[in-house]
Amino acid sequence: MTRTLLGMAVGLALSAGPLTAQAQSDEDVKMGFIVKKPEQAWFINEQEAATALGEEKGFEVVRLSGEDGQEVLSAIDNLNSQGAQGFVICPPDVRLGPAIMNRAKQYGMKVVTVDDRFIGSDGEPMENVPHLGMSGYKIGEQVGNAIAEEMDNRGWDPDEVAALRITNYELPTAKERTDGATAALLESGFKKDNIFDAPQQNTDTSSAFSAASPVFSKRGDFEHWVIYALNEESVLGGVRASEQYGLDPDQVIGVGINGSGAAFAEFSREKPTGFHGTVAVSSTMHGRQSADNLYQWITDGEKPKANTETTGKLMTRDNWQDVREELGL
Repeated sequence: MTRTLLGMAVGLALSAGPLTAQAQSDEDVKMGFIVKKPEQAWFINEQEAATALGEEKGFEVVRLSGEDGQEVLSAIDNLNSQGAQGFVICPPDVRLGPAIMNRAKQYGMKVVTVDDRFIGSDGEPMENVPHLGMSGYKIGEQVGNAIAEEMDNRGWDPDEVAALRITNYELPTAKERTDGATAALLESGFKKDNIFDAPQQNTDTSSAFSAASPVFSKRGDFEHWVIYALNEESVLGGVRASEQYGLDPDQVIGVGINGSGAAFAEFSREKPTGFHGTVAVSSTMHGRQSADNLYQWITDGEKPKANTETTGKLMTRDNWQDVREELGL
């Protein structure tokens, strides 16, 4: 999100006049579930899981897109017009937290964040907004350890291996994950000077591909590469760039994070690629649990914990179907 749009979103939220909250009975619960990338498998799973829980417990989930600040604020207005008492959100920009909460408070809505946590004007997490997400740093460490183990299995000399670190430091969640992976790699004996950054503009495959391609071109002296990023879509962008550059699958070890449709499709290919694995986290559980937390808060007045962190499990071409079943993906 550009600074202009961020400022516009904040301005819109702050300029809105006082609005009357709509009271609803416990038997008529409606909530929104707003995600920043509605086309990505991870968020599709989350919204579907929340909807399924609503069908089980008798409440309605309105699935909405919030790809920028204006769309989020419009989604909140939409929810208010439908009589919703609150919403779960993975924000497009964590810095929008104060503006989003200002709008929600005007409507008397309860808010739970999932995956990406709101950041306040002081640069710190907004502790007053309940959150459910991954322990980014620890899951990043799992990525780094998985890469180091596979390097050892292949007999690679760490001094002769390059790492492509696809980064997005404006997103705290992304930095936590790549920092964790980097720390684990360095602890395993990887050379710090062999880690090369590829800053991406977005968090999808095409953005990562564009960021990674120039790095391969500039560092052609390395025959072996490892790739990591904030999610598996970005790692896949790096893998596609390595293929375009001419590297074979056995020259690349890419490990992502999530465990969703993008990884399943890659593991289902007839021949292996440089995408070695992904640390799978249950997007289904994230969607279901965050919606249930909000439902309990609305109906029982029980505010969820300030921060709930989940962990992951390594999924590879050999075990992906078993892990998928185990995690309910």
